[in-house]
Amino acid sequence: MVRTMDWFDLRYLLATARSRSFSGAATQLGVTHTTVSRRLQAVEEQLGVRLFDRTPKGLLPTPVGEEVIELAERVESDVLGVQSRLMGLDAQLRGDLRVSMVDYLFWGMHEAFAAFLQRYPHVDLTLTATNEMVSLPRRDVGVALRLTDAPPENLIGRRLGTIAFSAYASSALVEARGPDAAPGDLPWLGWDERTNSRWYTAWLAEHAPGAKIVLRLDENPILRRRAVSAGIGAFLLPCFEGDSLPGVQRICDVELSRSLWMLTLPELRHTGRVRAFIDHMVEVYPSLPAMGGAENNGP
Repeated sequence: MVRTMDWFDLRYLLATARSRSFSGAATQLGVTHTTVSRRLQAVEEQLGVRLFDRTPKGLLPTPVGEEVIELAERVESDVLGVQSRLMGLDAQLRGDLRVSMVDYLFWGMHEAFAAFLQRYPHVDLTLTATNEMVSLPRRDVGVALRLTDAPPENLIGRRLGTIAFSAYASSALVEARGPDAAPGDLPWLGWDERTNSRWYTAWLAEHAPGAKIVLRLDENPILRRRAVSAGIGAFLLPCFEGDSLPGVQRICDVELSRSLWMLTLPELRHTGRVRAFIDHMVEVYPSLPAMGGAENNGP
């Protein structure tokens, strides 16, 4: 008689995928190492496929295993969703969640992340700071927070609102150049040419014509803040960041607004912790004092 794979089989599969070992899965499930190994072997024999490869990094899903894991996570999301609605067990969400974001967003959104961790204490959250458009490998259950007016077509998400930028320079630099100096008369900082900074170049051409780039920087936030504060040059900063830097002031009244999106892969949209993170941010974003409210448009 052929045994039908059930929710308990999927739990063993998920625990193994998340811990990358039989012993780690056994600890999560409260069973023995042998039980996990035997249960997964039975599932592989039933399906006629290998679900995990043994590697130096532990047990990693095969391509077929990844597909089954995606199914298991959708089932887990549905099960936990029912539990949450009927019994208020939101905190039962578990597993890894990787959030990729532009570094300075954390400056204004740290309260939202703290509230998420308090709300879902069993989610293992990892933050990565990058300005690359989006890189969400299939094994990384993740969300990318990005400033863009044209999200990639291969991703789905929600538009949280807009982030306001303005031009800033050190007060000492402004004083040294004189009260009548136009923005284009000041030295400016620029992005490393390997970054996607066409929007920045276009803004300079319109609002600071003739501006000279004296120093180009990569995405390191410490370099950027230090260079502005030291008077090396002016730069566009998020208003919530620039307004809080000591000895730094706005040098023009013009603001630039960029849309803030939360993006993920279509196959991850029903993963419990991805859905929980997106819903949480939509809920708390309007109350973040630095961000100035939300505009919840988009899918």
